[in-house]
Amino acid sequence: MSDAGSLFEIDDPALLAAPQTMYRSLRDATPVLAFDGPPAMVIVSTDDAVREVLRHHEVFSSGTDAVAIGQIRPLIPLQIDPPEHGKYRKLLDPLFAPKQVAQLEDGARALVRELVGEVAATGACNFHYAIAETFPTTVFLELLGLPMSRAREFVELKDGIIRPPQHDAEGRQEHIAATGRRIYAVLEEVVSARQKEPRDDFISAFLDSEVEGHRLTPDDVVDIGYLFFLAGLDTVTSSLDCIVAYLAAHPDQRRQLVEDSSLIPHAIEELLRWETPVTGVPRIAVADTELDGCPIAKGTIVTVLLASANTDERSWEHGDTIDFEREGNRHIAFGGGVHRCLGSHLARMELRVALEEWHAAVPDYGVREGVELLYSAGLRSIENLELVY
Repeated sequence: MSDAGSLFEIDDPALLAAPQTMYRSLRDATPVLAFDGPPAMVIVSTDDAVREVLRHHEVFSSGTDAVAIGQIRPLIPLQIDPPEHGKYRKLLDPLFAPKQVAQLEDGARALVRELVGEVAATGACNFHYAIAETFPTTVFLELLGLPMSRAREFVELKDGIIRPPQHDAEGRQEHIAATGRRIYAVLEEVVSARQKEPRDDFISAFLDSEVEGHRLTPDDVVDIGYLFFLAGLDTVTSSLDCIVAYLAAHPDQRRQLVEDSSLIPHAIEELLRWETPVTGVPRIAVADTELDGCPIAKGTIVTVLLASANTDERSWEHGDTIDFEREGNRHIAFGGGVHRCLGSHLARMELRVALEEWHAAVPDYGVREGVELLYSAGLRSIENLELVY
C-alpha cells in the first residue's frame, strides 16, 4: 500500500462497531505493516510488538513529530520523553493518585445520580448526551478550572482536534491547526485570569508549582492544560459509550452487573480490553531499528494498535470471549510504558460510579428499535446512543 488512509478512514458502520475481526486479520497477515508515505509509517498490531514499542521510548519517541494535534509546543507530559518527562510526572501523578481520586468520588456520584435521575423515568434517552458526555465533562472542567457555561463549546473544540470533519489529509490538518489556535486562546485567557485571581483548581495550582526548583511558566501551564483539555473531555465519554452500548446488546451480561454490582469494576476492565476506545497511539522512530523483522527507518511514524493488542489470541486465553471474571487482565487500554495515561485512576472511578448509578436506576435497557449505532473512527464514540427502557 502507498498510504495508511484506508486503515484510518473506515466508513463501514458494521466494521467500526465490531473491528476485532479486522484486527485479527491484520495480525495474521502482517503484524508490522509498512506504508511508503509520505510520511513513512508502520502499523503495529500484535500484543508483544505493541508492548515492545511502548517500553522503548529511547527508540520510539512520543515527541511532537509523532502526531500533529494542533500543538505549537510539546504537550506536557505526553510529548516529552525521559528524563524530562519524569520531572513533570512527579508533579502531576499525585493529583491523580488513588487517594486523591477517592476524595472526588462522592461529588462525582452525586452528579451522575442527578443526571441519571433526570432521565430514568422518561423511558428513553440519548445516553451519549445525557450521561456519557455531560458527566465526565463536568467533572473535568471543574477540576481544571474552565467555565462550565462554555462546556458545549469546549466539547466541540475537542472534537475538532480528535474528529475533524474533513476527509482529506490537508483539510484535516488545516482544521486541526485552526482549532488548536482556539484552544490555546481559551487556555491563555484562563491562565491570565488565574494569575490575577487564583482559585481552587488545577490551573491555579500549576501556576504556583515548581519542577526541580523552577516555577512553571504560563506557557507550561497552557501546555499541560491543552493535553488535559483533549484527554479529559473525551476518554471517559468514549469508554462509557462503548461499554453501555455493549451491555445494551448483551442482556445476560448486563443482568450479571444488576444482580451483583461488585462485578462492575471487573466488567469495566474486560470491556476496556474488548472495546478499547483509544484504538491506537503514535510514536516516531528516532533511530534506525527493526521490529519483528521489519526494518524501520529513523523518522518513521509508528502507530501501535492498542485495540488489536488487547484481543491478540497469542497473548490472551479466549481473547474473543468477554469474561467479567477474567483474572490477570493486563490490558493496555490506557497505554503503556512511561507515557501510560496519567488519569487512569480517575477514569476508572468515573466509569464505576456511572455504571453503578445507571444500573441501579435503569436495570433493563436496549438500543431503540431501528437505530444503527454509528461509531466514530479512530477514537471510538457513539453520538446516537439512543436507549429505551
